Amino acid sequence: MLTKKQHELLLFIDGHLRRTGFSPSFDEMKDALGLRSKSGIHRLISALEERGFLHRRHHRARALEILRLPDIEPPPQRRPADSPQTPAETPSAAILASMVELPFVGRIAAGAPIEAINTTTAHITVPADMLGKAGSHYALEVSGDSMEEAGILDGDTVIIRDQKQAANGQIVVALIDGQEVTLKRLRHDGDDIALIPANSRYETRVLPARRVSIQGTLAGLLRRY
Repeated sequence: MLTKKQHELLLFIDGHLRRTGFSPSFDEMKDALGLRSKSGIHRLISALEERGFLHRRHHRARALEILRLPDIEPPPQRRPADSPQTPAETPSAAILASMVELPFVGRIAAGAPIEAINTTTAHITVPADMLGKAGSHYALEVSGDSMEEAGILDGDTVIIRDQKQAANGQIVVALIDGQEVTLKRLRHDGDDIALIPANSRYETRVLPARRVSIQGTLAGLLRRY
């Protein structure tokens, strides 16, 4: 059984991974839990590792992986005896209300670019809070390991916000010459665009901006164990 702080930290890390695709910093975790020092976070993470909820990939920055979540959430706050629970507030209804169905449109390379994505009729269901701000989203399966140092692994499912513009540093779906698609970190470089891997074994590709079309930005990540 987890303590309250262990449970809070586990859910915070899980939510951060889903929203951003990478684990939070120790400062972010400290602030989220209202702790005064990072030593408390180290102790909580060690305890979660020992209990099999969390895996820390040592010698890598911000490399935490959720192995499992508690089967039972903390009990809700006590409600007045004369205030019965309505059907809309039951756990099953709440879970269903918090889920969103997205189109699953194929595979994307996190390595050498592959042929352009072909839209399919498949769909997946994801937590609504993973999507953040409003907009259209879709899901892709990752193929390759060029983004593993950003916490994106081969076989992961990434949630993409459909948009045509992106800022420096964002992880994007880039369509090259209208034929090849890849998942990389973006950097604008004058009239060129640099597509930057998160794996030292891969090289950055610098292409004329006219050859690159942004298809969306990373909004979240799903992983099966």
